[in-house]
Amino acid sequence: MATQEKRTSSLLDTALLWLAIGVLLASMVGYYYFTAHTDLVRVLGLLGGTAVAIAIALQTAIGKTAWAYIQGSRTELRRMVWPTRRETVQTTLMVVVVVLILAVFIWALDIVLAWAVQLLTGR
Repeated sequence: MATQEKRTSSLLDTALLWLAIGVLLASMVGYYYFTAHTDLVRVLGLLGGTAVAIAIALQTAIGKTAWAYIQGSRTELRRMVWPTRRETVQTTLMVVVVVLILAVFIWALDIVLAWAVQLLTGR
């Protein structure tokens, strides 16, 4: 019995997702079809169609899972401790210094290897 309910729910979710895709595509086609109208009307139609498609997609199990993930991400962002401006500048300067040191090292290694190849080949 539970399998039957899952299958029905899955079929309904699939149908809703296809409907959401259809609404989104219809709003995109409408944007290009109604070129005689102003851009504002066309953009509002596109945004309205996108909002309706998202609202339809959020009614599915996948949509509910995605929304829960987004809410969890927002919660984690609020908990995060952001670095101060001073810490950011210091870290950036350290990265630049390390990159410059590595660049000089690789340049010197290239010079030494080129010299060794010249010695070996006699050029």
